[in-house]
Amino acid sequence: MTFSRVFLLSLLALCFAVSAFGLLLPDEVQTLREVAQTLGKTDWDFSVDPCSGESNWVKPLPLNGEENAVTCGNCSLVNGTNYCHVVSIILKQENLNGTLPQELVKFPYLYEIDLTRNYLSGTIPMEWGSIKLLNISLLGNRLTGPIPKELGNISTLKSLVLEYNQFSGNLPPELGNLTKIERLFLTSNNFTGDLPATFERLTALKDFRIGDNQFSGRIPNWIQDWTRLEKLVIQGSGLSGPIPSGISSLTNLIDLRITDLKNGADSTFPELTNMTRLQTLILRSCNIIGTLPEYLGNFRSLITIDLSFNKLSGTIPSTYYGLRKSQYLYLTGNLLTGPVPEWTDQAGFVVGNPGQQTCETGRVNLFSSSLTDNNSGIVPCVGSISCPKLWYSLHINCGGKQISENGNTYDDDSDAGGPARFRKSATNWAGSNTGHFVDNTRSPYYTWSKTSGLSMTNAELYMDARVSPISLTYYGYCLGNGSYTVSLHFAEIMFTDDKTYSSLGRRVFDVYIQGKLVLKDFNIAQEAGGVGKAIIKNFTAAVTRNTLEIRFYWAGRGTIDLPFRSVYGPLILVWLCSLILTYFAGVLSFICKYDNFECLTVLVEGRNVTLPGEIVSGKRNTISLPTNECFYLLDWANELKEDNLLKLVDERLGSEFNKEEAMVMIRVALLCTNSSQKLRPSVSSVVRMLESRSVVQDLESEILDDKKLESMRLRNQESQCLSMDYSLSDFSTSVTDPHPHHLDSSYWEESN
Repeated sequence: MTFSRVFLLSLLALCFAVSAFGLLLPDEVQTLREVAQTLGKTDWDFSVDPCSGESNWVKPLPLNGEENAVTCGNCSLVNGTNYCHVVSIILKQENLNGTLPQELVKFPYLYEIDLTRNYLSGTIPMEWGSIKLLNISLLGNRLTGPIPKELGNISTLKSLVLEYNQFSGNLPPELGNLTKIERLFLTSNNFTGDLPATFERLTALKDFRIGDNQFSGRIPNWIQDWTRLEKLVIQGSGLSGPIPSGISSLTNLIDLRITDLKNGADSTFPELTNMTRLQTLILRSCNIIGTLPEYLGNFRSLITIDLSFNKLSGTIPSTYYGLRKSQYLYLTGNLLTGPVPEWTDQAGFVVGNPGQQTCETGRVNLFSSSLTDNNSGIVPCVGSISCPKLWYSLHINCGGKQISENGNTYDDDSDAGGPARFRKSATNWAGSNTGHFVDNTRSPYYTWSKTSGLSMTNAELYMDARVSPISLTYYGYCLGNGSYTVSLHFAEIMFTDDKTYSSLGRRVFDVYIQGKLVLKDFNIAQEAGGVGKAIIKNFTAAVTRNTLEIRFYWAGRGTIDLPFRSVYGPLILVWLCSLILTYFAGVLSFICKYDNFECLTVLVEGRNVTLPGEIVSGKRNTISLPTNECFYLLDWANELKEDNLLKLVDERLGSEFNKEEAMVMIRVALLCTNSSQKLRPSVSSVVRMLESRSVVQDLESEILDDKKLESMRLRNQESQCLSMDYSLSDFSTSVTDPHPHHLDSSYWEESN
């Protein structure tokens, strides 16, 4: 139940003799001056009586969550004059930059202090423990330190909102004395330790939220005593599973959200049979095994059901036909099988894809078998793919239009998106989203744009972003097998870089590449050194089945309601991948360096190439060849004609390689053996040839003749053929060569 302003005003009317004609006591006027100074409130007009409701003491029609109101009450006649007391102070979204005033203790009848969304710092004064408050709201500030145990003395307190601050330490057991409290919000702080056992006494609770903290221990079974509870939110809290059996007694729940339990063993679906009032049910990433409970189909009030990223198996029960009026059902990332019922399409139902990401047909998210294809690899929902060629790089402008930057073209990804949206590009990638912003009061959004205030290089790349409430996945398919450099470009463009509450948001999410967690609790602004600043994260990923998967996942961490409701989840602006030249298509390269000459040999398909006297392993290592063997390699390659170049491929591979691709790589490798620096291709031209973006130069014109070989012999007598680990993972694959000069021996000496 929402503890609304209407309820508070009604309570005020009942408990206090409210008068619009009274004057504020002179002592309390002075106290208001002190409070204003402590808070940093500079626009109160003390030439007008604070109880008059005039000037700026009460904002008549507050908009967008703003509110500025000093309310007077408990008035009485003193020497013929009607004097009143301050009973409520509400200053919301004022960006006050002071501290919390201990002077509030001088207001004997104060029952409410609401300082939501400001820029206040410091700690909660212990003196507040002596005020008979009903409501304290400090949501969205910079407050720190532990919660003073003295707050446990406020026996009248019904609502304590401390969300989205930087409070820390263990919760004081004394808070268990707040036996009248109905709302306790602790989300997005740095609280640690177990939940105090004294909380068992908080049986008046109707709304309890503790997401995004560092709590330890399990969800306590004593929450079964909170039988009045209507909303329970435990998302990314640090608590471990399993979900306690005692939860079954909470039959008044309307909203139940438990996600991302830590270190929990597998457990079966919790018993929710009697929770027929549920409208929102989110049990995501809770290590739940077994089948979907049939009784959920009888819960006619359910609007949102999210059971994604568990280990649920079996099929969708036929009883779920009763949920056809629900708006969302997410089952992504489970082990479910069987067909999706036809009625889900007619009902506009949303169903997750088993073990993969979401796939959409119209408004319906369908199950799909994973597609295994020699050319395309594994991509859910795409259907049969015939790859016209293999790609070796991929550039995407996430959430934005196609743009060109530094010679690279970034593909369009400006699709508006949706709660279960699957989109396939015209080339070789697809994207998938799971989830919607549950508490969003604005128009739904899955992209975000910022066209000003960006000062980084290549700012155009950072103007648009793709956003997801839960899980966002990109698939690159028809990729040549090999080791790739994956570059993820981030910049926080939804928060501000100023001293306002809009700058206090914390976006935290996880990143997986090829199913491996590569970034845990990633905070863009923190990593980049501020809001609006770019940060690029580079990773190496192995593509072995022609498919690359990158998934961004919100694990319940970070703030949710700053600068407005529903700002959270992964945000990505640009991502690109390029095959590392050292491993091109699973290829290992090595260099034998003559004085002014590099000979490059490429291994095919991540396997072996047989060279005279050597079998070179397809691993990242250094290969040493004596001077005569390195020279012999060139001499031998010179004798080969184009119709038998495939003899370079290890015969043990049989037919398990792409001959056309192998020929391209071998021809490019031989071009790199040219004795003339001017005739050897640059790094970027090699990449373009291997990516089929340019034609491989004529091979025969580049084969070494006897004169060139003799010249090399003479030079080689004065130098030694050295070997080294040749990694180009940091080189750009753009059209503009990052090293316009050929890489001679001086370069290798410096880099070594």
